[in-house]
Amino acid sequence: MASSVAAASALSAPPPPPLPALDRPLSAPELADALRAFHSSYYAVHPFHQLMREGALTRRQLQGWVANRLAYQRAVPRKDGAILSNCPDPDVRRQWIQRIVDHDGLEPGTGGIERWIQLGEALGVPREEMEDERHVLPGVRMAAESYVTFCKTHWWVEAVASSLTELFAPSLMHERLAAFPKYYPWVDAAGLEYFRSRLVQAPRDSSQALAIVGAHCTTVGTQRLAFDALRFKIEMLWVMIDTIYHAYTG
Repeated sequence: MASSVAAASALSAPPPPPLPALDRPLSAPELADALRAFHSSYYAVHPFHQLMREGALTRRQLQGWVANRLAYQRAVPRKDGAILSNCPDPDVRRQWIQRIVDHDGLEPGTGGIERWIQLGEALGVPREEMEDERHVLPGVRMAAESYVTFCKTHWWVEAVASSLTELFAPSLMHERLAAFPKYYPWVDAAGLEYFRSRLVQAPRDSSQALAIVGAHCTTVGTQRLAFDALRFKIEMLWVMIDTIYHAYTG
């Protein structure tokens, strides 16, 4: 595959972002800035995404990616349900439940999961093959399920902090919306609606999550938990895309 990154090894992830010194508790604005800076290993820098940006992926590779990632899309409202079940604050629950609505919709045929299936159809994966998840790799499924388990079994604020990869999502969505019409014109533009919706939802959701983390993580110990939770999510996403990369670019 002709690409400057095609030979790059995905077996070695970039070094994890360094934790701040945290010799004292950070103020809420300082904590927010530090979390925003915590992205050097975000999976957008993975070779697979670089190939996507360059227009160097084949139809089969794009189809494998979209079919596999549905397992993660379906895990997201379940992890949000876990956060709701652990959260004692009704004000937070009233806000957080919107995420489940965003993904599941208020009725069949609506919501982000449906938009992802429509993206799969636009990429040539039949709806039946998307919905029954026949193409989902074991490593991808395990990674997605690990996220649900994390949110079930950790302090609910840690689970909120793990969602902060959404801080980094809008730039990735912009890149995809630019790359697909340019390099993959055979993809129906209507199928890209999922990316457009995340340009609105991700900033809203990350702002909400930052406020929660800033309000509850006020000690060195709890702030370290927030960074560890975000690092877990970054590494989980890396495992998922790495699994897809090696399955479809071998």
